[in-house]
Amino acid sequence: MAFDPTASFARPRVASGALFFDDLGRVMMVVPSYKDHLDLPGGFMEHGETPTQAVAREVKEELGITPPIGRLLVVDWAPTPAEGDKQLFVFDGGVLDKGWLDRIVLDPSELTDYAFHDVASIPGATIPRLARRIDQAVRARQEGTTLYLEDGVPVR
Repeated sequence: MAFDPTASFARPRVASGALFFDDLGRVMMVVPSYKDHLDLPGGFMEHGETPTQAVAREVKEELGITPPIGRLLVVDWAPTPAEGDKQLFVFDGGVLDKGWLDRIVLDPSELTDYAFHDVASIPGATIPRLARRIDQAVRARQEGTTLYLEDGVPVR
């Protein structure tokens, strides 16, 4: 059977984010100027970008810094009725020490603020599917593994 380029294949929107921590083990959450909930630093991939290139670019655009981005923690298949199929990558951004924090300059067209949150408080700080994804990314980081998720829930 020949390849049919008009076939109905999934065409998910793909995004990459970084899970950053402070020296107290709290997770960085950003306040996007265009969303009604807290999020991780990151965003949608551009044509021709890899997930690692996208997260590095988005962190630089949003926060004005270029810290090293670590390993992949989770991949989440997370379709939504309003936005369709999405595939989301979360990478380990590590701990941002005072040197990195002092260099943060927010892009006001993207972010209005950021703060660090205790992991246990994340479910009350953002939308449920993102809270599940962050919880699993923290777990993957602690366990030294990578997890595949569907709507923030691990698939075994």
